[in-house]
Amino acid sequence: MQTILIIIHLVIVLALVGVVLLQRSEGGGLGMGGGSSAAGGFMTGRGQASALTRTTAILAALFFATSLGLAIMAGSARAPTSVFDTMPLSSPPVQPGADPVAPPTGPGVLEQLQQMQGPAQNNGAPQVPQSR
Repeated sequence: MQTILIIIHLVIVLALVGVVLLQRSEGGGLGMGGGSSAAGGFMTGRGQASALTRTTAILAALFFATSLGLAIMAGSARAPTSVFDTMPLSSPPVQPGADPVAPPTGPGVLEQLQQMQGPAQNNGAPQVPQSR
């Protein structure tokens, strides 16, 4: 159902863009004249303007209706979640009197890397060539 509503929404968007682009500019904001020179067309003057305005209003209302429908469908498909649902179910038990956040024992990552490199490295210092 949501896919069908998305397709209808996209068709409405394309039609709305087309109808808005068909309308004649009345403000002359860029200095361009948008008048038509055809004297005996199918629709002329006021009839064309009112039809395009009415079509734009209808498509805008349909656009808002499908947008609200898609938002409602997306919200209802989501299940409510809780922070407690993301916690692990089985955690190790904490002994009474023990520190629950004890530091790890054993060598750290840096010590392990130094042991892997072995004694050939000079503690990370750069090798200086010796002159003869």
